[in-house]
Amino acid sequence: MSLLKRIERNQESIQSEPSKLQELRVKRSSPTVGSKDAYLDLKNRIQQRLIAELDPGMDITQTAEVRATIQEMFEAMLAEESIVLTRNERRRLFEQIVAEILGYGPLEQFLNTPGITEVMVNGPKNVFVEQSGKLSRTNVTFEDNDHLLRIIDRIVAPLGRRIDEGSPMVDARLPDGSRVNAVVPPIALHGAALTIRIFSKIPFTVENLIEFGSITPEAVEFLKACVISKLNILISGGTGSGKTTLLNIMSSFIPDGERIVTIENAAELQLRQDHVVTLESREANVEGRGAVTIRDLVINSLRMRPDRIVVGEVRGGEALDMLQAMNTGHDGSMTTGHANNTRDMLARLETMVLMAGMDLPHRAIREQIAAAVHLVVHQDRMRDGTRKVTSISEIQGMEGDIITTSEIFRFEQTNIENGKVIGRLRPTGLRPKFMWKIQESGIMLPPSIFGIGARRR
Repeated sequence: MSLLKRIERNQESIQSEPSKLQELRVKRSSPTVGSKDAYLDLKNRIQQRLIAELDPGMDITQTAEVRATIQEMFEAMLAEESIVLTRNERRRLFEQIVAEILGYGPLEQFLNTPGITEVMVNGPKNVFVEQSGKLSRTNVTFEDNDHLLRIIDRIVAPLGRRIDEGSPMVDARLPDGSRVNAVVPPIALHGAALTIRIFSKIPFTVENLIEFGSITPEAVEFLKACVISKLNILISGGTGSGKTTLLNIMSSFIPDGERIVTIENAAELQLRQDHVVTLESREANVEGRGAVTIRDLVINSLRMRPDRIVVGEVRGGEALDMLQAMNTGHDGSMTTGHANNTRDMLARLETMVLMAGMDLPHRAIREQIAAAVHLVVHQDRMRDGTRKVTSISEIQGMEGDIITTSEIFRFEQTNIENGKVIGRLRPTGLRPKFMWKIQESGIMLPPSIFGIGARRR
């Protein structure tokens, strides 16, 4: 994509009205740009000139070269206008202009800050981040709502998406894999809202989860055996509880040589196996055509000879097709869903099946669920911001009209010290009924994993 196309909308948005400071010259006797308005005027004026004078055919994917070109032009403009700035002011102004032209403006600084997993913008003056599980307000602001809208447009335009009054919502994936959601007026009443979920460049490993206290080695060994044995697994949890991270790690246990088809709204899974087909849903274009839903992809995946189907998240009617796939030979499939606990997840799954438009009796749906799903792994975000697996339950079958479950592991909280939740995921002492499937796979789990014959720690 050329530089001209990328900044086209931004250039149209920048106000070109004359300013009192159009002929601003900063003398050495006063090296700083006095007022905030004067600084913004200087920034916008230099930014406009840079945009106008940069080669429109320049390849912006060559970031280092473009940055060097911008810096050379920037220094020349300051010298031409006899603008004198301190070293810190010069560096700050240059970085802000580069962020506006090539990056995401005031938000650019957060995208590579370690520990930041979410950036939330509630209008131009309210920017929040989640860092290491804690939500905090930043001192970063946008100039005004128009500035925020320009940055949102900068984010979504290269993705082939548009956002305006006619299409005021966008949910998309950034080139680095981060997920972005934007909502603008008129449906956002107090200014545009932007949410960016930042994913680690280096995927978390199972060792990381154990180190963080999210799961125990015993539970990992059990889950690994379940994945290898091709049990169908559902991961449940609330928003931001770490479901996708856990799904990514559990998917890494799938043996090499199996054909895996992943299906997601915004591709987040980072599977390292050789034989992986990644599918992503697509929203309708501006004419309202071309939409490809998760359900479409699940149905299509059945024609792709998959050994495993991994759906990033079930939210609607695709749940029926997923259950049918699990019940028709596609064992070892996995997916996630939003729920407060295991029992809620099963109820939501039933509701999602009904969303497919099939007039099925509730008992028939529950029988499908009981026959298809072997294991539900529930993950919670604790009050201290940490994410922990809090329950691992087997789906045993039906008893009357009720799906019966048996909890194999349960998180036991013992204390709260300095605001930190203290506890451990412990076995309940029950063996799952599907142990025979694990043993058929040649895996022999020691009884101590289930707390049998072992002293509790």
